[in-house]
Amino acid sequence: MARMNVRQMWAAKLAGKPLPVAAALPKNAAATVQDSLTLKPRAAFAGVVLGIDPSLRGTGLALIEFGVGRAPVLLRCQTVRVPAKRPMAHALAEIHRAVSSMLEGAGVRHVAMEQTIFVQNFQTAQILGAARGAAMAAAALRELPVFEYAPLRVKQAVVGAGRASKEQMARTVMAMLGHGRTLAPDEADAAGVALCHAFTWRE
Repeated sequence: MARMNVRQMWAAKLAGKPLPVAAALPKNAAATVQDSLTLKPRAAFAGVVLGIDPSLRGTGLALIEFGVGRAPVLLRCQTVRVPAKRPMAHALAEIHRAVSSMLEGAGVRHVAMEQTIFVQNFQTAQILGAARGAAMAAAALRELPVFEYAPLRVKQAVVGAGRASKEQMARTVMAMLGHGRTLAPDEADAAGVALCHAFTWRE
């Protein structure tokens, strides 16, 4: 019997046909191929996630608890606002201080942060990078793992559409959390990153 390539094996698997690998491959290899084509259920995430939407003058923070078999719970959220007249070093200190405060005694398991994908110029990239670094350093000092997600991936995971507007994102986040009041835009974005992490994380 002729050997089947990977594309042919996937086609047979999806069509519900038996995979004639045993005759074409050694016993152990056949078992390995069969295992790779078997979808394994993903374990649901459980624990507290700090979502961060970094920005020099308006960093969003959202602390969300996830439990197996129940809806996520928003424990706390905050927007770190720093006036434009204050120097960059002061803003970075405020971001670091706020993230550290959020992490203190919260039993956070993971930190999820939105990636910076597109910036208008080099100076903006430097500023955003510094803000991200200040937030990330606070998590690193507590030896917490930090996961980064592109905005498109966050929207796809939470809303189901990568081109969703900020308003759609905020409405969906609030509906998922059962939150009574309207979240500030940066807080909703931070909550979205935390939800994306819990929905897509793999052990």
